[in-house]
Amino acid sequence: MKIGIIGAGRIGGNAARMFTRVGHEVLVSFSRDPYTLPTLAAELGDRAQVGTAAEAATFGPVVMISVPWPAVDIALSAAGSLAGKIVIDTTNQFILGGHDDLGTHTAAQLNQARMPGARLVKAFNTLTAGFQAETAGRAGADRVVIFLCGDDAEAKAAVAGLIDDAGFIPVDLGGLADAAAMEAPRRPGAVYGEEYHET
Repeated sequence: MKIGIIGAGRIGGNAARMFTRVGHEVLVSFSRDPYTLPTLAAELGDRAQVGTAAEAATFGPVVMISVPWPAVDIALSAAGSLAGKIVIDTTNQFILGGHDDLGTHTAAQLNQARMPGARLVKAFNTLTAGFQAETAGRAGADRVVIFLCGDDAEAKAAVAGLIDDAGFIPVDLGGLADAAAMEAPRRPGAVYGEEYHET
């Protein structure tokens, strides 16, 4: 599968490594330091290339948005329309000094509103990039859960497949309105920042 990655920093860059390792193709884009993108692509080999956010948006059926919360609008403006795309949203609503108070909405719902027509699935956001890199591909009872949620069943199935490919167990928490448990901050009753296993 072809996956465009907008924001190839820690989470996005690590996802690119996990995806290419199992045969997917990626186009990495939109780094705070654009000079790191060719280095990342060279590391990943012939399954990776570098492009703009707009090129990532049209590269394949799946687009990963993995940028800091204050940069989401900038990244989406650079990407252009994501209508019809399966969008993996890895963002967390961190702002300087804490996290954004979103009122009665989840960050996933707000991002869906920012991407009209996109088939948004929240995933890969509850665990650090370092932890994901360290634990990807564990077997048996040690295999780690990656949570996801979304309002499009087919999109969620596709993302669940990518989570499995990356070496984790996909666990569906429901729709975008149910994403609060996956989102910052770490707190009792939430899965954000916690390691879970199937059993």
